[in-house]
Amino acid sequence: MEKTIGHHTHGSHEERKRALLRDGEFYRTGVAHARAQIKHAARPEVMLHSVIDHATWALRARADALLKPTGTSISVMAPYALTVLGFIRKRKLGKPALGVAAVLGALGWYLQRKRAQQVAY
Repeated sequence: MEKTIGHHTHGSHEERKRALLRDGEFYRTGVAHARAQIKHAARPEVMLHSVIDHATWALRARADALLKPTGTSISVMAPYALTVLGFIRKRKLGKPALGVAAVLGALGWYLQRKRAQQVAY
């Protein structure tokens, strides 16, 4: 008669013993691997990297949500944005570009507010 140990069904005592030893070794390896992962994840530079990844993901998700009505996304806009940023850096136009971005942002806010007031009436 065959006995069942865990999920194994083996005939002889030696086979069951080998299966249990093999399962024990897999378990010990899994525990050692989990401990190594925890030790690695607790390092300050890994924690900082995780925080930056999470923040980047959150900002990208927010930006994609804002761009969704236009039918585009960050991944579509990124090559163009990087080209423009490279041009601005090469020509040392950082301060004027920030000024233009601020004016465009204020103009967009004003137009959105004006449109919201028109819809309210």
